[in-house]
Amino acid sequence: MYSGGYLIRPYIYHSPNTKGKLMAQLWKGRFKKELAKETNDFNSSIKFDCRMYEEDIKGSIAHATMLGAAGIIEKNESEKIVQGLSEIYNDIKSGRLAVDMEAEDIHTFIEGELTQRLGQTGKRLHTARSRNDQVALDIRMVLKKETDEISNKLKELISVLCRKAEENKDTIMPGYTHLQRAQPITFAHHLMAYCSMLCRDLDRLNDVKRRMNILPLGSGALAGTTYPLDRNMVADLLGFDDISSNSLDGVSDRDFCIELAAALSIVMVHLSRFSEEIIMWCSWEFKFIELDDAFSTGSSIMPQKKNPDIAELVRGKSGRVFGDLTALLTIMKGIALAYNKDMQEDKEAIFDAVDTVKMCLNAFTPMIDTMTVLKDNMRNAAAKGFINATDCADYLVGKGMPFRDAYKATGELVAICIDKGLTLETLPISEYQAVCNFFDEDVYTAICLEKCVNDRLVTGGPSKKSVEEQIRKTKQIIG
Repeated sequence: MYSGGYLIRPYIYHSPNTKGKLMAQLWKGRFKKELAKETNDFNSSIKFDCRMYEEDIKGSIAHATMLGAAGIIEKNESEKIVQGLSEIYNDIKSGRLAVDMEAEDIHTFIEGELTQRLGQTGKRLHTARSRNDQVALDIRMVLKKETDEISNKLKELISVLCRKAEENKDTIMPGYTHLQRAQPITFAHHLMAYCSMLCRDLDRLNDVKRRMNILPLGSGALAGTTYPLDRNMVADLLGFDDISSNSLDGVSDRDFCIELAAALSIVMVHLSRFSEEIIMWCSWEFKFIELDDAFSTGSSIMPQKKNPDIAELVRGKSGRVFGDLTALLTIMKGIALAYNKDMQEDKEAIFDAVDTVKMCLNAFTPMIDTMTVLKDNMRNAAAKGFINATDCADYLVGKGMPFRDAYKATGELVAICIDKGLTLETLPISEYQAVCNFFDEDVYTAICLEKCVNDRLVTGGPSKKSVEEQIRKTKQIIG
């Protein structure tokens, strides 16, 4: 029952120290029986939405401030509510107040604590607000903050990769297709490929946040309210760019969660691909890098082992984030407007995706930062892979031979090298000339790996000049 918009049903609240009793549900007036414990446990979301206490309190402070400014409640009561909420926040933050894990959700807990402290005044907080638009607000606020944190962690990784690239602009290595040695590049060029991917991830996260930054509060349960709310004031107080334009959409939309999970899944695809290469590179078969002892583990039975467990776990945890995305898509795909309890499942999935990506970045970045690059091994692998064969063919084209004929002649030379255990760089000029009389001593200059790399001056290529430009642009992106 309401009078003047204020809930006059007594609010029953039990302190977290009161054992065996549940905090009363905000919706309990319609019901005559106590909620079964099994139902409460199944229905409760406090275990995972308690992390939103800060956002719930900030949202409530903005709502109460607006209620007072708009004359919906008395100004002095609005001020008392704001003060009470601020004190609750400080008490939770300091540990003086523990969140009651028997509460239905974090919104119930905070409002109950406020009512216990302020009495009738505390009951006025929920005027012109539903838990539907309240939770929609809280999760947007939390995910905005988390998106910024993940973006900053990505910038840290990109910065480390840029520094590693600057140190390895002259480090020749084989580039691969089909996991076969293909053409010469530098380790710097390879690292900057991942920087390009991660910069796109940053852009996606910024785009997700832009669409996320819309205030749903004021949508009510689904149809808004008859109170003269100043939604734009609340948006300004909470740092939102705009307010939702449709109240049904405001409370039933979770595509911002899905979109964030999708962006995080792509981040994990990139980290997983990088992890796969780290795992290969530190094996004895490649030995291109060595991971620092602080970021490796050993075997319980084989004392010689040094395992790239961090990279393997990142590769494995990518599947977990993909699963969170699939869960969110599945939860939302069959829900009629507006709010349905199914949507409570959004938080566990998106929070897990967020936490997993943050955990992976926290471990992955220092692993890359501390790894040792074995430059000679990379150079030797490049020399033995005939990855300058294309440049050899281009040499013949430069002498006037059609490319297809040049391609065939170079292929014959590679076969000779394989038979004799040589490389194109060590094959005698007599062998070259036996295949084609276009060859001269200057072929050795043309197929020098360093020249092969640095002659590729095309924008985006592996030359030192091009890589330096890639590093410069990337640094501009991350600020």
